[in-house]
Amino acid sequence: MNEVELIRNQLALERAHVGAVATACANAMQGDAGAFATGESLGQFRRACVEYLACVLAWFEERDQRLTDLLQTGFPSTASTRRAVGEFAEYFNGVWSTRRDALDALLATNSRATDWRTFGGIDADSILEERRRYAQVCARVPPGMTLGAKPQ
Repeated sequence: MNEVELIRNQLALERAHVGAVATACANAMQGDAGAFATGESLGQFRRACVEYLACVLAWFEERDQRLTDLLQTGFPSTASTRRAVGEFAEYFNGVWSTRRDALDALLATNSRATDWRTFGGIDADSILEERRRYAQVCARVPPGMTLGAKPQ
């Protein structure tokens, strides 16, 4: 597996984790946490979810800014690239997942490891941090609830 594939796999894993945590957190906020969850365990789970989501979604925002910077400094610009970035700019009017799909499609044609390294901002420390935070969420899932994505 080359470096670009490693970075793309980590981004996909983070995206799966964010989806699973967001869904589980929403369920916990609506009281669907299962019959065995106590107020304290549910509170710890919710806090772990919020901390995880705040951290990882901030990383995605930082990546989006780096992508914008990369596009302005020589990333190949075509009509399809401009359309994809236009869709990306409509984030506030659409679902977060829709933006992720547009960015993934845009970046799928670029296989330069330096661009992926710059955009992804992924290194060993960030991978370990994301997995540590996700493991904290997994460890606090109340009885009777499931999270969805499995920790890696």
